[in-house]
Amino acid sequence: MASEETRTVDTRTAMSPTDRDTAATATHAPETTSGAGRTRAWATRLVVVGIVLSAVNLRPAITSLGALLEEVRDGLGMSGSVAGLLTSVPPLCFAVFGVTAPRLARRFGPAAVVCAGMAAIAAGLLIRPYVGGTAGFLAASALALMGIAVSNVLMPVIVKRWFPDRVGSMTGLYSMALALGTSLAAAVTVPLTGAMGGNWRSGLAVWAIIAAAAVLPWLPLVRDRGAGPAQRREPAPAPAQRREGAAPAQRREPACDAAEQHAPLRITRSRTAWALAVFFGLQATAAYITMGWMPQIFRDAGVPAGTAGLLLAVTMVMGVPLAFVIPRVATRLSHQGPIVLVLGVCGLAGYAGLYFAPAGGAWAWALLLGVSNCSFPLALTLVGMRARSGPGVAQLSAFAQSTGYLLSIPGPLLVGVLYQQSGGWGLPIALMACLMLPQMAVGVLAGRDRTVEDEAAGLSG
Repeated sequence: MASEETRTVDTRTAMSPTDRDTAATATHAPETTSGAGRTRAWATRLVVVGIVLSAVNLRPAITSLGALLEEVRDGLGMSGSVAGLLTSVPPLCFAVFGVTAPRLARRFGPAAVVCAGMAAIAAGLLIRPYVGGTAGFLAASALALMGIAVSNVLMPVIVKRWFPDRVGSMTGLYSMALALGTSLAAAVTVPLTGAMGGNWRSGLAVWAIIAAAAVLPWLPLVRDRGAGPAQRREPAPAPAQRREGAAPAQRREPACDAAEQHAPLRITRSRTAWALAVFFGLQATAAYITMGWMPQIFRDAGVPAGTAGLLLAVTMVMGVPLAFVIPRVATRLSHQGPIVLVLGVCGLAGYAGLYFAPAGGAWAWALLLGVSNCSFPLALTLVGMRARSGPGVAQLSAFAQSTGYLLSIPGPLLVGVLYQQSGGWGLPIALMACLMLPQMAVGVLAGRDRTVEDEAAGLSG
């Protein structure tokens, strides 16, 4: 026993300082790895909570206002034309501010930008009912919509970075939470306002509380400007390992990522990016037309006002379960075109029902249009699938959403003009059905198995 201890001491004494440091590092490596694993697990849970809470806050600024628009107009003395402009402000802000998200993410990190976005939503929702005057109301609304715009763009980026092997399920969770927030604000804003004494200002401002809560999960992550755990999972190999053990692709990956960070893609050279942008714009057009005009279609057909509002809620609620299912199915397919076609056929059937028998089959048409509106979570899933890298997803998300929302601005206004000029819903519904056809066509193109990086570099035909 004594001889073993002597040999041990002699061996350690004979070691050079460098050798002793290396041995100590090897001795404590498992403990360090375990601690890093616990940190990653804790951060991942925070990201999941942040994604869900952020998604819940991406539409109440719009749907809560729609529920109290008449009271807001009366309270602010807002003209009809300005009230009509409010329906086009959200897609305009999404297009203008969303394009800045990739640059902000590169400088500050996606988590920090989403955190700031949630803070902007909370501030805008809190102050807009109390600023006084139409101009102040529009400015505060724009502040909230700016936060929504950058968060819209960066949600797919965060999903891609933190959950690269679960893009479908995490996009589904995010989309489901977004649909839940949309329908919840539409359904409970009026009852909440009544419970608070009928004050529309309080009824709008109360949604700032949920937005403020969405800031909290991101605060511990604001300094994390790098990639998610998928890119940090393995420690840096020793020099000998880098020479001998790593595969060529693994050795090139950090250089490629750095190049992509500093040399943005020529995204406009990608046909898939354009197809996805047009698909995003057409599905957004259909969604805003549905949210803005479907209750009026039913009311003009003789459906009571309360039932018409409930039908819209049914259409919105359909997005809750389907937004979780569709992205999971999409990621299991090599081509997402069949899903695009199924959703498009549901939309065409719903418009046909509105045209021929709006009151007779109202519940069926509401369900069909609710299914069709799930093109939104599919579009988000395609953003994550059509780019390989985090920077690529950021650029594609900004391009598709900004271009798409610009395309969607005229739709609701044009429907209103056609309705006013024709005195009925025949022409507007025909327009909606006609727009569904190109949506299906570009959706099939966007669903092809290819990446924007290859197309932008001229590597994909």
